[in-house]
Amino acid sequence: MQKYSNFAIVASFLGLWINSFFSNEFQLIVGFILILSFGILHGANDLALIKNVNPNNKVQNFYKILLYYVIIVITGATLFYIIPWLALTLFIIISGYHFGEQQWNEQLKTEAKWVKFVYEILYGLIILFLIFTFHATEVQKIILAITGIEVPNFAFLLILKILLSLFTLMSIFFYFEIERFKNYFFKELFYLFVFSIIFKVSTLIWGFALYFIFWHSIPSIMDQITFLFGNVNFNNFKLYFRSAFIYWIVSLLGIAIFYFIFKDQKIFNALFFSFLASITFPHVVVIVKMFGKK
Repeated sequence: MQKYSNFAIVASFLGLWINSFFSNEFQLIVGFILILSFGILHGANDLALIKNVNPNNKVQNFYKILLYYVIIVITGATLFYIIPWLALTLFIIISGYHFGEQQWNEQLKTEAKWVKFVYEILYGLIILFLIFTFHATEVQKIILAITGIEVPNFAFLLILKILLSLFTLMSIFFYFEIERFKNYFFKELFYLFVFSIIFKVSTLIWGFALYFIFWHSIPSIMDQITFLFGNVNFNNFKLYFRSAFIYWIVSLLGIAIFYFIFKDQKIFNALFFSFLASITFPHVVVIVKMFGKK
């Protein structure tokens, strides 16, 4: 993973170089292409992962998970339409945990579950609120369009300060209690510094795409390939892609249909975010089970 981390740093700063040479429209298009390719792909193989987590009753598991996805889609759409502020809050919290889990799971796997959970969610929310703080005006408009609530710009920085304070206190505790934590912690601080530069210099979508693809989606795909096939290589990636292809295409078609039907209506925001939630919520559960099985 160290070699990949070095690649991710180089790729991120290459993205910053692109940021200085190309228009915002170009970055928006390329950013969405990255999100809809590797970003959606990394969550498209959940059924195969579940089968490996619990190899018994494969047919039964398939229909149970398929039913679970349908229920989540309906529940998410309803929640975003009826109580959008609650749905968006849950979406942010669960996404934050998912980002933190990907980054810290191996380093804290022997800690108490609730301690590990709190630390991972703090780390992931710090990443999200770094993005929100550096692009407060744009994020404020998005939240207003979805929920009808106008969040003051200073709220993002205030929440970020609270998260950083709690994260610092827990980090100090881990630093003196866990020997292996010391080496990894300073590396993670450096990564947070890199993320801050990316989010500060880049546009909202481009900065998020650089983090989401190079620091979350691709590492997650590598973990999934290792779990499913034993090690990461090109042949195993082809097997992974073949297994995920149909679900990836269905996800892209769903997003496209929502866009072309509802792009000029307010309901599109609720439908679009509920669709993303329908991928994120069950995906987070699957990844938690995968890491537990590992």
